[in-house]
Parts: sequence; C-alpha cells; structure tokens
Amino acid sequence: MPLNCSILGFRAPYIPVQLTKPSNTNNLLSTTRIKPHQNNFFHVVSHLIKFNQGFPPCSSVMEDQRELVVSSAGQDTYARELDVAVRAVQMACSLCHKVQDTSLHSKGDTSLVTVAGWSVQATVSWILCESFGRRNVSILTEEDVQSLYKADATGVLDAVVKTLNDCLTEAPHFGLKGPERPLGSSDVLEAISHCNSIGGPTGRFWALGPVDSMFGFEQGDQYAVSLALIEDGEVVLGVLGCPNYPMKKEWLTYQHRYHRILSKLAPATSESWDKGCLIYARKGSGEAWMQPLHQKNKLLTWPNPAIPVQVSLIDNPALATFCDPVEKPNSTHSFTAGLAHSHGLRKQPLRVYNMAKYVAIARGDAEIFMKFTRTGNKEKIWDHAAGVVIIQEAGGVVTDAGGTPLDFSKGEFIEGVDRGIIACAGAKLHEEIINAIDASWNSSNL
Repeated sequence: MPLNCSILGFRAPYIPVQLTKPSNTNNLLSTTRIKPHQNNFFHVVSHLIKFNQGFPPCSSVMEDQRELVVSSAGQDTYARELDVAVRAVQMACSLCHKVQDTSLHSKGDTSLVTVAGWSVQATVSWILCESFGRRNVSILTEEDVQSLYKADATGVLDAVVKTLNDCLTEAPHFGLKGPERPLGSSDVLEAISHCNSIGGPTGRFWALGPVDSMFGFEQGDQYAVSLALIEDGEVVLGVLGCPNYPMKKEWLTYQHRYHRILSKLAPATSESWDKGCLIYARKGSGEAWMQPLHQKNKLLTWPNPAIPVQVSLIDNPALATFCDPVEKPNSTHSFTAGLAHSHGLRKQPLRVYNMAKYVAIARGDAEIFMKFTRTGNKEKIWDHAAGVVIIQEAGGVVTDAGGTPLDFSKGEFIEGVDRGIIACAGAKLHEEIINAIDASWNSSNL
C-alpha cells in the first residue's frame, strides 16, 4: 500500500469503510469497495480519500490524528503506526546521508558514525513520542542513554544535538511537524531515554537499528536504517531505509564509487542510484512496497511514488542468485560459498551489506540469503525484525537453518536459532536450501 496522507490501502473483508477527521473539522466521507482476493488474502480494489480545504494536502502526523472507523468484520490495524514509521525512517536516512558525506570529507572519521547512530535514535524516538505520546513509546536498540552521560561523551552529545536540530528543521518536507524551538541537550537525552525497552513476549515496543553496517557507512557505501514494531512477541510492521541501495537493480552491478561519479554528471531522478530506497510492509497484508528516498529541499509528494515489490519466482537453485557478504570473508562465508557451489548455484553472487540483503530478496534482486551464527554468538532482533516481515509479505520465507520461524519474544536476542538464518524467495527453494544445509553441515568446520 502506498503510504500518504490521503490514501490508505489495506486488506480487509468486503465491507464499506468510512474515514473520519477530528470533530473540529468538517465531515469526511469515503466509500470503498473491498472484496476477497483469490488466494485467501483480502485486497483493496479502490480506496480514495479526498479532504476538504480544512486540511492541507499533507497534514502533520503530530496534529490530531484522523481515525479509521471500520465495522466489526475487519480492521485496518497499524496503518497509522506504519505511516509514522515510514516518515521517521525517511528523515533518519536523510540525516545519515548528510553525516556520511561529512565523514567522507573527513577521511572516514569513526566518531561521525557514532554521531549518526545516536542522532538516528534521537530523531526516531522524538518523532514516535510526538506522534503516539511519550508514555506509549518504548524502543529496543543497541545503545542506551547512560553512555551519553559520561564525561568523555560531551563532544558526541553536542554533535548529536546539532545534527538532530538540523534534521528536524526539515520535518515539514516529510509531512511532519517539527519542534517549536531548537532542542537542547536535556531534550535529546529525554528522547533517547525512551530507547530503554528490554523486549519480551508481551506488550508493544519498537526495534530500531540506527546504522546497520558501520563498515559500509565509513566507506561511503551501503548501510541501512531499520525500524520494526513488535507486539506480544510478533513483528507487525517493518521499515528498511537504505540510503545507498539504488532503486534500479541494474545499478547494483557497478561499483558504488562509480555511481557517485555519474551522479555529478546528470541531474538526480526519482530512480537515480543516489536516491536510495525505502521498503516497508505490514504483517498479514500480503504486500510489500518500495519508494525512493526523499530528495533534498523538496516536499515529499503525495501520493508518493511507492511501487509494490515481490520476491523472485525462481525456485531452481541452479538459476538462483545468493547474497554474498561484503565484509571480510570468514568460515561462515566459506561454508556459504561452498554450499552454493556444491548444490547447484551457479550464478554470480550479489555482494550486499548486512540488512540490505533483506531488501535484495524482497524485491527480487537475489533469491537466497544465508547467515550462519558462530557458536556462542547471538543475533540481535533489530538486525532482523524489519527485514523478516518485509520478505514474508513480499512472498518469501525466513527461518533458522532448521526451518523454524525466528522468535522475537525473548528480549534483545533471537533465542534458539538453529545454526543460522535462511531467507529464500519461495517455499520450494527454501526447502531445497534447508535440505542442502543438512546434507553439508556435518562435513563443515562450523
């Protein structure tokens, strides 16, 4: 479903839907015909909402929220949460782009990666708190606010405050309402203090991956910002923003630095490499969507140019492409490459950084992603939650190497993972890869 201020698409039984504005505005009427989809999902045939002049073209999500009223036969769950999450990640990616450019000019200053990570946490937390109320927001992520209170963190905090304020001045471009005054250190620390969730099987929390792939960030290459909403242990929506992952698959065959050179020779378009992309999905919708990242100094247009994505239809391992890690090869990498060779995968692998692998599978750039966990290591949920729900809604399958779904209900880590995590474009291909792993595992050194 393309997200925008005036259009909502969702799957529900065949019922009329009425969207209402807050009581201080004129009535808003919308009639939508919704019928069952042929494969037991429910598909929106048409859903067009027109606002009267009481609302601007894209009203702030910080203002009183429109409320979707659906009959008891079905409900449009998490629509508002997904809308806010997409905007927040769009802003976070814009922030990261600026910090990454500064980092490149500073010859890869590692401290700027730290500033980017904290700034993303502060930005996303502030937006979620303003949208849903501070008491209702809890975020699970890598760093907690206590480390920013240390004496040696003063310079980092000052940089985060400046970066955050620069970012929030652009909030109206994203359909959001910024703060009435610049935020101070205490405001920033208060926002980050909501990144204190411990996860678990009950309640609601957000899982945030601020800058996935420090190596990619420092090299001016690929990295990701991930945000997922988890409720009662289940991932219910996911958003992945990849500032340097191109909209066009063809660009993936070129070196990233070559992209940067070409971008200086021609104006950016909606599908240029340097636009990056954002991909999102909501559990149970049977759909995943991709949109380009917001262009600098332009309004985020509505309806936005989101397009549906789905996994590849290839189910023959000999024809499949697997994602190859860019990071320094290790025994896990060797096993993956050996497995690919010995079980029929002949195509050139796609080299992709960390969470961008989930994007590659979801939109059909590759068919197989394998990540094996060394003994004693555990996978953190913010590195996988958003990507898992996106691949699943795009038609793919993600489990551990034993075929068991990943468990996001045990806190910070995904507990009980059998050997590693396997993502495939479809059930048939997934089964073949699982069987191949079982056949090869005992002969490996992992």
